Amino acid sequence: MTSIEGLAPAAALFHSLADPVRLSIVQRLARGEARVVDLTRELELAQSTVSKHLGCLRGCKLVDYRAEGRQSFYFIDAPELLDLLRSAEHLLSATDRAVALCPTYGTAADQELGARTPEVRA
Repeated sequence: MTSIEGLAPAAALFHSLADPVRLSIVQRLARGEARVVDLTRELELAQSTVSKHLGCLRGCKLVDYRAEGRQSFYFIDAPELLDLLRSAEHLLSATDRAVALCPTYGTAADQELGARTPEVRA
């Protein structure tokens, strides 16, 4: 049996993917590399938001970039992440997306929280 401390890295991995903005960036990069300007346009997010979340994902070594002239092209740096995303989709399908009904983490909880406090986007 794994200790709670031993599970901390796995918890950090899932936490790094728990933000909808980071997850949308990862899903977009799963289709191929992109520049920050591409991500801001496609995801309709501010450049500072995209850059901040890319920094987080780079810090976790999930994405990286290659420079070409003055441009940086971001890509998935851990191919296992693509497997994880596919597995998550299979799990969501197998559970009929029941996690969306979870009173703590489900979409109803997000809506209830949003009704009480204004949404803050970084």
